[in-house]
Amino acid sequence: MLSGEDGAAIAKAMQLLVALGDVLGAERLIPIGSAQIAGVSFGNIGEAGRDLLEEWAANGVRVRVRSTLNPAGMDLARWREMGIGEDYRRNQMRVIRAFERMGVGITCTCTPYLVGNSPGRGEHIGWSESSAVGYANSVLGAMTNREGGPSALAAAVTGRTPCYGLHLRENRRATVAIDVEARMETAFDFSLLGYAVGRIIGSGVPLFRRLPRADPDRLKIMSAALAASGGVALFHVKGATPEAARQGAERLERVCIGSRELEASRERLSSEGEPDLACIGCPHCSAGELVDLARSLTGRRVSRGKGLWVWAAKGVRDGAGAGAAAAIEKAGGKVFADTCMVVCPLERSGFRHMVSNSCKAAHYVPSTAGLRATNAELYTCVEKVTEGAP
Repeated sequence: MLSGEDGAAIAKAMQLLVALGDVLGAERLIPIGSAQIAGVSFGNIGEAGRDLLEEWAANGVRVRVRSTLNPAGMDLARWREMGIGEDYRRNQMRVIRAFERMGVGITCTCTPYLVGNSPGRGEHIGWSESSAVGYANSVLGAMTNREGGPSALAAAVTGRTPCYGLHLRENRRATVAIDVEARMETAFDFSLLGYAVGRIIGSGVPLFRRLPRADPDRLKIMSAALAASGGVALFHVKGATPEAARQGAERLERVCIGSRELEASRERLSSEGEPDLACIGCPHCSAGELVDLARSLTGRRVSRGKGLWVWAAKGVRDGAGAGAAAAIEKAGGKVFADTCMVVCPLERSGFRHMVSNSCKAAHYVPSTAGLRATNAELYTCVEKVTEGAP
């Protein structure tokens, strides 16, 4: 591939991976089982990225492993409801069609493991979205670094990635012990915990101790927060994640997280003012989370002039979560797929102040879209934009 026998585009992809491996001290390339590719939103990659993808697709470049996409910049079917214009839609669809011609699955989600791209324990993969990387490493026990958009695409079309970082067992050992002293009752608490720990340790591999109720949905939202405030791509939770049993905490630095640290995270991510838009689903909602949200809307309806925008993978929204999604829409909410509040041009929505139970969303949206943000527990988010009584 490097010599050009499979074409110039594949040679360029391999050159990128070899250069990356050289810089990071990898001794070899390794096969991967799947790829998850970022750099999908037209708002992020622009005309240059669009043109490169179309060139590769036109030259017959095809992925060699199962590959799925990160969220695009709009719901591919309901883009008008998001305030998206025709020019943006046309460019976004050119990006999508180029990926499709290369054989990439058009899942457009940060939760590929909820729609079929779920790697096995110990499997080497090349994934790029930060929360997906954290979840794959930590909860599924797969092995991946956080790839950039170009390197994930290069890995997809070559079926290889440099063997360094979290592909090596010795780098997956815990580096700091986190003693959780706060009461952990909701998914929002797990998001706040991840954000606090990411800010404190920056990077490394935390081992969480005394962390109750660590179900997959809560670990999913914690993965996103750990990566948003820090560079954490792998964590261990005693009794909940596959590699935690092999981790000893005796010689590790200890960090204690209590209610004070969680409240500091919430305050850091909250602006003054009254939200007019609630955004739920960063990372994308599971079917169970859609059910919980629908239940919270019983007897309530979205207030005039306000919005409730919910985000899920299309396969979840239209599959196991279809009934809950219908209930949310009946109450005046909108359940979008293919995109999210972080990568879509949310500023075109007409709203000015977002409230979310995701620390990642509250961390990024002010800079990506210019909206003010407030961080709150799920039911508080619902109450901010609805009226009625349960």
